[in-house]
Formats: sequence, structure tokens, C-alpha cells
Amino acid sequence: MGPPGGARLVLGVLKQPACLFIWRLSLLFFSMWALDAQTTVETKPLYIWQTGPWGRCMGSECGPGGSQSRAVWCAHSEGWTTLHTNCDQTERPDNQQSCFRVCDWHKDLYEWQLGAWNQCVPVMMRSAGVQRPTVCTKGEEGIQTREVGCVQKSDGEPAEDVICEYFEPKPRQEQACLIPCPRDCVVSEFSPWTSCSKTCGIGLRNRIRFVLAPPLFGGSACPNLTEFQTCQPGLCEGEENLYSLRVGPWGSCSVPLPRIARQAEKPPKESSKRSREIDKSAKEGSKQSRDGETPSRGGDKQAREEGKQSMRERKKMRDDEKQYQEKDIKSTEGEEKVSKNGNKPSLSNRKLVRENRKQGKAFRQADRPKRQKKVKNKAKKEKMREKGKGRLREKGKTKDPETRELIKKKRNKNRQNRPGGKFWDLQVGYQTREVTCVHKRGTIEALSLCSQEMLPVTFQACVIPRDCDVTEWSGWSACSKQCYYNPNGAKGERSRNRKVSQFPIGGGVECPELEEKEPCSPQDGVVPPCTVYTWKTTEWTECRVDMLLSQQDRRRGNLTGLCGGGIQTREVYCVQASAVAPSNLSSLRSREGLRPVDSELCLGVPPNTTQLCHISCPVECEVSLWSAWGPCTYENCQDQTNNKGFKLRKRRIINEPTDGTGNCPHLVEAIPCEDPSCFEWLVVKLEECVPDNEKECGPGTQIPQVQCINSDGEKVGKQLCRDAILPMPTICEVPCSKDCALSPWTPWSFCSHTCSGKNTEGKQTRVRSILAHNAGEGGLQCPNVSALQEMRNCNEHPCTVYHWQTGPWGQCIEDSSGPNTNTSLGRTRGDDISCSVGMQTRKVICVRVNVGQVPPKKCPESLRPDTVRPCLLPCKRDCTVTPYSDWSFCPPVCQTGGKTKSKQYRKRMIIQLPANGGQDCPEILSQERECEAPSVCHGYRWKTHKWRRCQLVPWSVRQDTPGAQETCGSGIQFRAVSCRKLDGGQADVEVCLKLASPMPPLTQLCHLPCQDDCQLSSWSKFSTCTADCVGVRTRKRILIGKSKKRDQCKNNQMYPLSEMQYCPCNKYNAQPVGNWSDCILPEGSRMESQPGVRVQGDMKECGQGYRYQAMVCYDQDNRIVETSRCNSHGYIEEACITPCPSDCKLSEWSNWSRCSKSCGSGVKVRSKWLREKPYNGGRPCPKLDHVNQAQVYEVVPCVSDCGQYVWVTEPWSVWKVSSVDLKSNCGEGVQTRKIRCMLNTIDGPSEQVEDYLCDPEEMPLGARNSRLPCPEDCVLSDWGAWSACPLPCSENSTRVRVAFPLRKPGKEKKCPPTKEAESCKINRNCFHYSYNITDWSTCQLSDRAVCGYGLKTRMLDCVRSDGKSVDLSFCKELGLERKWQMNASCVVECPVNCQLSEWSPWSECTHTCGLAGTLFRTRTVIQAPQGDGRPCPSQMKQWKPCLLKPCYSWRYSAWSDCKSDGARCGEGMRFRNVSCFVSDGSGQQDSSVVDEELCGDVELSVNGDRQIILQELCTVPCPGDCYLTEWTVWSPCQLSCVSGDDLGFGSIQVRSRAVVAQDPENLLECPEQELEARPCAGGQCFEYKWRTGTWRGSSRHVWCQRSDGLNVTGGCLAAAKPLADRSCDPPCTKPWSLCTEAGVCGCEEGYTEVMTSDGVLDQCTVIPVLEIPTASDTKADVKTIRAYNPIQPAASAPGRAGRTWFLQPFGPDGTLKTWVYGVAAGVFVLLVFIISMTYLACNCGRCLCLKSRSGCPSDGAYWMEPSTCTVPYTCPACQKLEQDEFNRQSHLHQCVAPLQQPPPSQLEHSLPPPHFETLIT
Repeated sequence: MGPPGGARLVLGVLKQPACLFIWRLSLLFFSMWALDAQTTVETKPLYIWQTGPWGRCMGSECGPGGSQSRAVWCAHSEGWTTLHTNCDQTERPDNQQSCFRVCDWHKDLYEWQLGAWNQCVPVMMRSAGVQRPTVCTKGEEGIQTREVGCVQKSDGEPAEDVICEYFEPKPRQEQACLIPCPRDCVVSEFSPWTSCSKTCGIGLRNRIRFVLAPPLFGGSACPNLTEFQTCQPGLCEGEENLYSLRVGPWGSCSVPLPRIARQAEKPPKESSKRSREIDKSAKEGSKQSRDGETPSRGGDKQAREEGKQSMRERKKMRDDEKQYQEKDIKSTEGEEKVSKNGNKPSLSNRKLVRENRKQGKAFRQADRPKRQKKVKNKAKKEKMREKGKGRLREKGKTKDPETRELIKKKRNKNRQNRPGGKFWDLQVGYQTREVTCVHKRGTIEALSLCSQEMLPVTFQACVIPRDCDVTEWSGWSACSKQCYYNPNGAKGERSRNRKVSQFPIGGGVECPELEEKEPCSPQDGVVPPCTVYTWKTTEWTECRVDMLLSQQDRRRGNLTGLCGGGIQTREVYCVQASAVAPSNLSSLRSREGLRPVDSELCLGVPPNTTQLCHISCPVECEVSLWSAWGPCTYENCQDQTNNKGFKLRKRRIINEPTDGTGNCPHLVEAIPCEDPSCFEWLVVKLEECVPDNEKECGPGTQIPQVQCINSDGEKVGKQLCRDAILPMPTICEVPCSKDCALSPWTPWSFCSHTCSGKNTEGKQTRVRSILAHNAGEGGLQCPNVSALQEMRNCNEHPCTVYHWQTGPWGQCIEDSSGPNTNTSLGRTRGDDISCSVGMQTRKVICVRVNVGQVPPKKCPESLRPDTVRPCLLPCKRDCTVTPYSDWSFCPPVCQTGGKTKSKQYRKRMIIQLPANGGQDCPEILSQERECEAPSVCHGYRWKTHKWRRCQLVPWSVRQDTPGAQETCGSGIQFRAVSCRKLDGGQADVEVCLKLASPMPPLTQLCHLPCQDDCQLSSWSKFSTCTADCVGVRTRKRILIGKSKKRDQCKNNQMYPLSEMQYCPCNKYNAQPVGNWSDCILPEGSRMESQPGVRVQGDMKECGQGYRYQAMVCYDQDNRIVETSRCNSHGYIEEACITPCPSDCKLSEWSNWSRCSKSCGSGVKVRSKWLREKPYNGGRPCPKLDHVNQAQVYEVVPCVSDCGQYVWVTEPWSVWKVSSVDLKSNCGEGVQTRKIRCMLNTIDGPSEQVEDYLCDPEEMPLGARNSRLPCPEDCVLSDWGAWSACPLPCSENSTRVRVAFPLRKPGKEKKCPPTKEAESCKINRNCFHYSYNITDWSTCQLSDRAVCGYGLKTRMLDCVRSDGKSVDLSFCKELGLERKWQMNASCVVECPVNCQLSEWSPWSECTHTCGLAGTLFRTRTVIQAPQGDGRPCPSQMKQWKPCLLKPCYSWRYSAWSDCKSDGARCGEGMRFRNVSCFVSDGSGQQDSSVVDEELCGDVELSVNGDRQIILQELCTVPCPGDCYLTEWTVWSPCQLSCVSGDDLGFGSIQVRSRAVVAQDPENLLECPEQELEARPCAGGQCFEYKWRTGTWRGSSRHVWCQRSDGLNVTGGCLAAAKPLADRSCDPPCTKPWSLCTEAGVCGCEEGYTEVMTSDGVLDQCTVIPVLEIPTASDTKADVKTIRAYNPIQPAASAPGRAGRTWFLQPFGPDGTLKTWVYGVAAGVFVLLVFIISMTYLACNCGRCLCLKSRSGCPSDGAYWMEPSTCTVPYTCPACQKLEQDEFNRQSHLHQCVAPLQQPPPSQLEHSLPPPHFETLIT
């Protein structure tokens, strides 16, 4: 078939020319695109259906019956909605569908099923066109997916995802992953070459390496771990030995067949004969070898020896057959016993048994002549045994059945422990091995080719392997929890076990687990409920309050009344839950229920033993100031018969006292007076003066306005004052126009004294002044000055003040007079008959102030306080203690002699302290007694029995071997082991398997000596030494048996009979080791506040203690020994001091400062200064001042009454007229008055104070200028106060003040205005007022409170708009809103000291032996410190050294070389020993071998492995074999890291085996190298980097190095490997040329390149080199210009430039370099400079310096002529040189004095002509 049409078109086009083809192709594509676009436009519909999301599934029932809907609409292609009719109705989507309605209970039916994550796919593969990086650095990012679906839980059927999404979001189906970079295999460096495998001829030598990291993630495989190299030490003399005798491994252990079976299985005679002929050669060879070894003897003697040998062989045959016959009989009996219960034994088996018996009989008959004596002895023994059995039967008849059963069990147990019993099915078999002759190529050849005199043994005795066999599981034991408590609580445990019916023998399968446990819980109702234990607590101790540091004040004498926050403690103990809340503590049953038990029985968290508490602070009584003295009134206004009166003043209680801690002071004071009255008239004011006779001026009267008041000043009805004297009208005068005008009287001043006495009398004054003088004779004249002042007496009562004084309330005592009250109160208090109502009394006396007690009649009887009041009698409370707890457990160890006995304790707890006279607590709360040593020590051990007879390989196996005629050689022997208790009693073997050491071996190899063997006894013990380091000690052994008569056994060199060694020289020295322990304080420093109640935390933390250092004892070989050898108790003890903590110390409080404001609210401050900082863990200082860090401030608010200090003015003085009108005495004048600042009290201004205490702005004027009215002028009074400006202040408003006329004007005269107004201006005469809130004060506690809840306050200030504080009344009058809270609660953190638990008991030693063992004890923080409390000490753990003991341990010796018995190669054995070593446990001292007796108490284990292996199979390679080495040790764990960051793929470690070859011919037969890897925990990151060496010609060494410095192969990136070869092409063949790093030819050092025109090296020419020596160059004194080493160029060595450097003036092209021209120009300029300076120097004057020479009296420097005492030299400008210039330039150090400038004339004559020859000195 041809191509399709499209293809033909393209083919046709391709045949056109190129330009035409491209043009037509583009036209074709354009037309196709246009056609497609047109079709698209034509086919795209104009209107399309659009749908919304599906709504919620709705339905009446849960499940698949629901329905959901969605919106469907028709839209234009441009997006706007249109009518449905415009869209194709046939394509309309559904707007409803059935769905699954999900309900809440579906959550239990459906779940998300998560599939496994798929393989990680690189992100690059999912993105088209993205290339993967060529070099992988950290790994490649990938994505892995999984399938997630909703399924039914029951059957896994898939369901809709919306069901599961209803309850839980759909889990993610994709996640990022990392594809790690491939990791190549990393191997180590090669080991050195081994020696040649042959001593002559061609051999091999090997070197191997091991694997450090396996290949990972597709990395390169490991290279060969072995390299081979042929070697030939020399030519062999003669023929090379090509054959080697090799022994194979021992075969399995098998049982020899009985004789009949062997005969039945024998082949026909021909075949047996043929086999005997084959073995004959081996027999002859062995015989010849024996003959060669043994010297020949006489024929008769040889015949006798052969006869004896044959007899021994027959005897041995009989013994062996007898042994196996007994085993066959036993097995036959077993088979017959089985046949009774099952099928009968077959006929052939019965015949086989009979034949075995016959064979045994035949052997016994043949041996009868030589055993008659033994038979007789045996017969005697049988008779005795029968008698013993008869006696036992007789005894058995008399025993009861239980005793017989017990004896039977004991016999069975003893029988089980015997070899061949129930447990030990021991049977001796034999095993063989193959002996072959091997060619070096590995092929097996005939044995005759291997030249060896004696072939190795091919058989040996062995134990038939037996696998462990166990019985069936026993039934489950009862549940260890025999009660029901809580299903969620601790469960019990039940177990079942099985016994061993057959122990593993001869490498059989080990026994499985013999015990199985599982948790169990008894069912409720079947078993009784468990006894539940719970925590019980004692009562809290009294709250204890510690002072704050800032409150420490020596003036606080009594600190017992401290209150506020504190701490209280209690004890916690465990009791049975059934008795937690007894109804009556006195009942015996409840008391037993409160018995403390072991705290471990309570499982929950114990309650706190400390808590914060609060002692309510007593509120002290606070009273107001005294009121003013009242009028003289009757003591009782109801009874006025007694004419006795009192003046009273009172004060009230502002703050009521609480808790009855203090009484308020007296509130009333009284003064006796006369003429008392209960009511009186009070003059409110006087009306205006009304002239008499209705005149306008002249004398008149003033009517007083009065009201009736009582003695307290309260207004009462006027009828009560009917007996009082009504005030009369007052005489006054209205001045006429010509009269003298006087001012009104001032108010009466305050009384000068509060009382009157002999020396004191109260006075009051009032004054008035002259306002205008009279007009001559026509008017009333002004009075005298004395008439302007009036005085009267006041406070005429005597200064004898009385008041009632009360004492404290006494103790509440029982009041027997009120039983009814007591009974009723008892009912209200809960029928507690021990509580009742009592009464309290107090003393009340009448006291005269400043005098003392006076008779009671002096005080008002009606005001006398009560002396008796009822009170509640507190209930008596007895001390309540728990019963004694059970005795503590004694330590479960057996007591050995000489040890002190342990003690056990019991205690009882105080749960209620006595109060109110109750019964006291007992003094003894704990008891102790010594433990009784347990009579039986629990423990188990293995007991080994005697070894049985040595059993050889059966005769039937070894009968055809050379030398089998003797019953001698290697064999095996058994012994029994049994389980014993430590007291010797028998126990089950399973118990020892679980609790004792590993089972001793049951078998061992043994050797029966042959006839020619020498037999010796065991070595005796060494003899004792008379003294250390003196003499020798010996041990001996003897020859036994026939060996005594053999001459070869008497060779003392081969068989020494005695050994001698020097007596040990035991010298010991002790020395301290380790650090000093912590300073440990003596025990018993715990404080106790009440008997039996422990106050936790109050522990002595300082003082004298002791610290310890361990002593170690060494012997003369520097081996550690027990410290008792050095007569040391193991410690050095030294006294030490633990410094006591010193708290922060502050000074006493300073006095309170004055209130910061004299008016309004302020603060007052007091402070403490830091006197001593805390140290040694003392209580810290409170927060100090941030400025100087040395002060503690306390700030409290204060209020200064704005009226506390007032200005008091005296009356104005008399006018002083300046322009006097002598006639009328009037005109301009000045008035002055005195102004004083007075302390204002309730009785008025009392004393004068400093003026600065009063407000200076309020200070009245002390002088005024005014005009004194003339006669007939109008006289006005002083201006009244200004009226208040209306608020808010505005200049449009005004304020006014008025004055009233005192004297009317004369005719034709008018009064001046009596009203004055001024505009109100803000902050001048009009003010706005507002409240201002102060800051919070510090937290204020009550007087004796230390901490806890307090009150902080702040004050309101009334502030004027100009910022001045004024009295609060200004703001109150305006009714301003007060919205602030003035008081707030606050907390002062309580000083809670750190509370510590007691020290725990000393721990066990951290090391059982060695120098590093320590004992620890710890304590915990019960209550953390708070506030200023003492912090916790840093030492929460103490240690001291243990008693040092040597570390004894068992250690293996190195494995011996592998040796194959009797052959050159093949299977062999290697051995090692286990010895006792001693060390100090530090790891720094090598262990030393000591006597094994010292390891007697050490478990026989090496590095924790109790399986001691002293021999193991090994393989000796034959010459020419190729074999694998032993496994290397596991490499360190290595992580997969990049730049030190773990990639999270875990750690791995590896080991390997390399191949070792010995012959080049067998290399192809070598096995493959092996590699094992396994995951591990931990690990470290390794980095690999390329390292390079120095270039050696055109190459250098490049290797890979691990970050730990190990050189490796692999691990480094191959792409980043540095260049190791820089060969040039074409090669550099020119003399002294080399290949540079750039890959081009260059010249060696000392030569310059001469290049051709095309840039190729033409030649290397020698260049002149200027060598500039350095200080270290030894040739520095030679200056030459030569070619540097022109014959033998040196290789560039590092550091060469530091010794000599070279200047190369020629460039690579042979031309001079640019710098040469620059140097030449510089040299020229330097020469010109030198010549010019020389010329100037020669034309300069000469400076002469006097140099001290011998005989010259002068020293110093000055201008002078040359002489014999001078050394002249020439220098320019010498007059400017300083002395140091002389010293530095001329080296004439003797010239010290400064140069003296001579006169110019002298200078001209003294300078000689210049001498050029003295320029250079």
C-alpha cells in the first residue's frame, strides 16, 4: 500500500525546489488555519446552558433516598443570561439528582481508606521540557501519590466521597518527597602488602581494604577489596611439595549399631575381604611408623607384650559391649512398656533383644576367669543390698501413706538428677571426619601422595544431640489481684508454666520460655472489692508570717502580732479509704482505720504539704479629733436635783476595731463646772441699730435674734429654754454727721487658754477703730484708745479633766448564772455540749489627766463604760493521734557475721493538736526495734555431682584402627547437676534456670591414659611463706600407678614433680584519689515546733560539717587492692564550713517627710538605705530606687487642709494723715496692721508658725492708703467681700462689692458710691474649678501586717483654672461629678521562704567498684520562694565517694592460631583462656592478671555474656586455597547527609569480607567478596572532599578524604575531581622545560622562555638573577651578581621566596621588562642627589664634639679648635643639632651636654678649614 493522501502531498512538495517548497507550505498552513477558524466560528453556539453547584442533599430518611438540586439557566456566549427558549432544550442539563443523605450515625459505618504511597516520581518528569540536573547535590524533589476513597467499614465496599467528607476532609492524595542522590560504595585504603605466600617459587602477596559505606540509592557497587601481586622469594631446591593432608569437619554424632545389626548388615565375604585389604595398607603404615618410633626389643618380651595387649583389647571389648548392652536393654524395656499400651513389638525387635543378651553373655563367659574376685564382691554387695531393701520394706510397712508418698517423690527427684534419668537422656556416640590428600590446585588425590608418617584420628566420642522437650502448659494460675476495684485501674496478672522433660544436650535446640504471663482483672461481684488506699493529711499548722525586709525595724518590739500572708505546713500519710472520714475520732474502729500504712499503697499524687495562708490583721481603733468644749450641763438632764455639772468634749470612732485586739481610747472627757443647764439661748445675730425716739442718729438699741439649743449645740424647741436667761437688747449708737465715727466691734477672738488655773486664765478680746473724727465742738468726741478694745474672761473652768479609763477584757469564764442562755446557744452551735456562754470582765477607773486614778465620783456616772459582757467559751480540743503504723519491712537479705543488725520502725501521726486546755499530745511518736535475721536465705544455685567414668568411642568403631588394642585415649564423661536452695534444700530445676547462674556443663572431654603414658597426680597447693618477700614456696605432684616404674616418666624435665616460686612481696601504700566531696552537715538539725509535727524546710543549712575524700590502696605492682590492706577505713575526713546565708540589711525607716502640698492632696515619703547586700543565698533586697540603687521608698498619700494654716490680722492702726488738716483732722493717710500665720485648730488659731506655711497669695494687705473722712463727710464701712463671678467666666459679666454708711453726711454732702463693680476676668478674679486625681499610693497594710491584701488610695484635688490647689469645698459647692474610685485592693507579695524536703537516703554506689563510684542524695523544693523570701539553695544534690573496691572481671585472652589436629590444613580448632583481671575502673590504667580466687564473687561472664566460649571451630587454609577473611567489625553508624544536614533516611553500618589467594593458578576459583549492611541508631555525618598533592613533573596525587581525616576510595563527586595529569601536546622536550598548569610548555625556575612567532617554546635560556639575602641567609656577607644555579635548576619548594627572591629583567619573548627602565631612571636620580649633597657638605662648617679621652679634663660638647682631645667631623647646620642627633649619627655616646653657641667672632676664628677625609667616621 502506498502512503495516504496527506503523505503523498508532502512527498510531492518535497520534490520541489527549496524556496518554492517553503512558500507553498506556508500558504497551505495558513489556509488550513483560516478554514479551521471559520468552522469554529460557524459551529460555536450563540446560547449555551450553564449550571450552578449542587445543593445540599435533602430527604426524609438517611441513606441513598435523598435528592439534591442545582440551578440551570440559559446564557449568551458573551456571558449574560437570557430566556430558556433560546437554548437547545434537548441539551438541557438535569437540575435534580438522587444522592446519599448523610446522618451523624453514618460516622460509625464509613471511613477513609488510604492506599500506600506510590514511588516517588521526579518533578522534572511531570514537567515537559525541563531537563534534569547533571550533578546531584542534595537530592531531587519528587511527588508521590496514593489512592484515597470512602469505603464501608464492614466490608470495604467503596462509597461516595461526599459521605466521608461530611465528617472529615478528604486526606491529601499527593505529597512532596525527596529522591536522594546515588551514594557510591566507600572503601578504605589498602593495607600493607602481606608476605609472600610461598618461601620459594612463584607465590602471591595480598593487600586488602574494607567497606566503610555501602552503595545506596543506585550508587556504584564496591570495587575489589583485594589486590594480588605475584612474588618469588627464590628458586626452590628440589621438587615443590604439591600435596597437603587435609582433615574435614566432624560429622554428626551417631549411635553405633548393636553387634547383630552390624553382622546382619555386613557385606559378603569377598567384599569384606576386599575392604580389609584396602585398609591393610593404612594399618601397615601406622604400624611401621610406630615401629620406627619405638626401639625394638627381644622376641619373647615382644610376644608377652602382644599377649597382654590382646587381653586388654578383649577386656575393653567386654566393657564397651556391656555399656551399650545396658542401654539397649533400657531401650528394649521402654519399647516393651510402650507395647503394653499400644501395639506389641515386632518379632524382629524381640529377636534383636535376645541376640544382644546372648552376645553379652558370651562376653561375660570369656572374661570370667579374670573376674571371679569381683563377682564374689558383687555377690556380697547384692546380699547387703537385699538386706537393706528388706529393712526399708519393714520400715515402709509402718509408715503412713503420706510419708511413703513423700519418700517416693524424693526418690523420683533424685532419680531425675542422675545421668540417664528423666532430664538427662545422655548417650555417647561417635563422629567421624574425612582425611584427604589435596593438590595445590584443590583436587583430591590418593592418600599415599601425602607424605606423612601418621594419619590423624578419624573418630571421636560425642554426645548424641537431644533437643529440649517441655511438657504441656499448666492451667492458668489465679489472678494476682483477688479483689475488684476499678476496671481502668491497675490490673492483676496470672501465669502458667511448663516443665522441662528433656534438657538440650550436645547442641540441641534450646528450651523455649517456661513461663507465660498475661494481665487479668477479676470480675465485679465474683470477688470482694479491693481495699482502696488514699492520702490523709494532718491539720495545717498555724500560719507563720515572716517579715518583709523593708519592714525590719528594731523599734518593732513585739513581733508576735504579725499578720498578713504567711505559710503553713502539714504532713501527709496513707490510710485505707474505708476509714478516711470517720464520724467519731474517739471510736476505736475509726482510730484503727486511721492507721498509717506504707505510702507506696497510695497511687495518686499526694496532697501538698505547704500552702499559703493569711492572718487577718486587726483593725486598730481610729478616732476623730476632740470637739470644742461644750457648755456646762447637768450629768443627767432628766435628773437635775444634783447641782453637779460638767463641760464635755467628745470624739467619735472613725474606724471600728475588729477581733477584739484592742480597745478604743476614751471618747469623752469632762470638766466639773457650776451652774449647769441643759438648754440655753444662742444669739444668731444682732439686728441693725435703731436710734431711740425715732431719730435719725444718736443712741439706740440692737435686738438679738436667738434660738434654743441643747448641750450638744442642736436646735430644740424654744419652750425648753424657758428656764434660761434670754439675751437682752444691746445698746448701740448711730453717729450723726458731726460725731466721731467708729467701726463695728470685731468678733471675739479665740480664748487664749482652754482652761483656767492658778497661773493661767482664758481671755478673749475684741477691737474697733476710729473711721472719722468729730467736727469740733458740735459732735461726739472720739473715745480714748483704751476704749477701742474690750476684754473678757473665757474658759473659766479649771484645768482638771476627767475621763473613764477601761482595761482589757479578761479571760472568758463560765457563767453559771445563765443556764438557759447556755442551752440555747448550745443548740445554735450544733449541740456541742462542751461549749457554753461565759462572761468577761474588765476594770474601769476614773482618771484625771496628767495625774492618775481618782475616785469614781469625779467622773460622770452616766458615761461609765460596762465592766461585764457575755462571751463564748471556746471548746476544749484534745490531741488526736493515729494508731501506730505497721512495722517497716526488714531488708530481705541474709545477715552475715560481724554486720550490724538492721532496724525497723513504726510511727504515728498527730492529726489534731490540743487547744483550749485539751489533753496534750504524747511525747513518743515513733518506735524502732532491731530486725531478726531471716533463718532461711532465699536463693538458688546449681549443685554439680561427680564426673562419671570416661567413656571412649565404642569398640566396634575403633577396632580396626591402629593401637585400638588398648582401652585408652580421648573420650567423654558425664555428670549430673541439681538445683539447690542456698540453705541446701532441693528445688525444681526450672527455678534454677530462671533465678540461678547458667547451668554448668554436663559433659567434658576426658582422657584414659594408655599403657605407655605417664600418669601424675594433681599439683598440691603451694606451701606457706614464713614472711613476705622472704624465701620461696613450693608445690609438688607424684607419679601414680605403673608410671612410677617407667624410666621415661622419671625425666624431671618433661615431667617435673615440683615447682618453686618466690614468696610474694606484698607491700601496700595508700593515697587519696578523686575530689573532695560536698560539705555534709551532721544529721538531726531539723527543727520541730510541736512534738511530732515536722516543720518542713526549716533545716540547718550552714555551719560546720565534714567533707570526704576516698583513699585507694595499691600493692607493689601498682594494682588496686582492698583498702583494708593499707589499714585504712577508706576515707579522709576533714572539717568544712558551709557559710550561713546573710540577708539583705536595710537601715531603719527615716521620718516621714512633710506633705508635698500645703493645700490639697499630696504625698509623704520615708525611706530605708541599703546597709549590706545579701550573700550566700540570703534573702534578696527589695526593689531599690532606680537612681542610686541604695534606697527603699514608701509613699503614702496625705491631705493638707487648706485651712490648716491661716493668716490672722490685727485691727488696723490709727490713721497716720500725711496732709493734715489741723482743723478738721482729716485728709490722706495710711493705716497698717500686723499679719501673722497661725495654726488653725478646732478651737481657732492657736499658735504662730512660719509664714511660708500659709499661702502667700492669700496674704492680706499689711498697709493701705486711704482718705480719712472730714467732719460731716459720709463715712462708709469697709468694703465687703466681692460677689462670686457667674460661671463660666466671661468678661461681659461683673462682680460687685458693697459698703454701708456708718455716718450720714452733712448738708450739701453726699455719700460716695456704696457699690463697686468690676468685670470678671479668667484667672484673675474669676476661676474655673475641676477635680484632679492623684497617683495611687503604695499598697497600705495595717500596722502589724507583713503582706497580703491591703489598700491603695488616691486623693482628689480641687484645682483652680490657674493650676492652684484649693480647698475641696470649692468643687463641692459647684456640684462637680466625682466619678473616680478612691480606694482599690492591692496585694503585697508575701515573703515565702524556700521550703525543702528532707535529704533522701544515700543512694547505692554508682559503680560497684573502681575509683569513680559516688553516693548521692537529693532533696526537692516543696514550696518555691516568693517575694522577699529566702531563695532556694543551689545545692539540691550532694555526693560523697564510695568505699573503693577493686574491679575484678573475667576477660578472654586472644585466640590462639587455628590448628588442625594431625594435618596440614582443613578443619581445626582455636582456643583461648578466661582469666581474672583487676583494674581501678577508670579505663586509664591497664588491667592486671590476678589469682582466680579473687574473682570468686564475680559472675563468670565476659562483657555481660554468661556463655563462656573457650574454643571454636576454624579452618586452616591449604596451600593454594583461595578463601574469605573473617568479617570485619561493624563500621560506625553513618547518616545520609548533605553539608552536615541529615536527610532523614536513617543510619546504616556495614561489614565486609575480602578474598585472600595464595597461588596464582587458583585465582579463578576464588569466591566472591561479601558485604553486609544493617540499620542502626544514632550515627554521624561524614563529608567527602578531594585532596591534592604537589605537582611532580606533569602529575600529582589526587585522593578522596573523609571529614574525619580517613583517606577513602569513593564518596567524592567524580565530576569535581581535580586534574591529576597536565601533560602537554606536543610534549615538552626542550632542555629545562616543563608542562605548566595551563597545559603549555614553560621553563623551570632560573630560566626564561624564548618563544617562537607562533607562541611555541623555542628554548629556555639562563637569566642573570640578583639574589637579595635575608637575615637568615648564611651567605649574607657575600654580594655577587651571578646566574642562580645554571646547571641544576631546583624544584620550586614552598617557602623558598621567604629566603631568597629573584629579579627577572627579561620577559618571555627575551626583551627587557618595563620595570627595568624605571629602576635605571631611579638609580640615576639617586646618584645626582648624592653628588649634590656631597658638594654641599664639603663646603659647610665643621662641628666639633669633645669626646672624653684619657687625660682630658673636659667633657661635654662645645665649639672649639681641633686638638688632641677632640674628634672632628663635618656636618651641615651643626648649630641646630640636638644632642640625640650626635649620639645617633656619630656614635659618640659620650657627648651628653647640649651644644653651647659661641659668639660669632669666636666661631669664625675657631673653625678650621674643612677636611674631606673626616666625612665618614
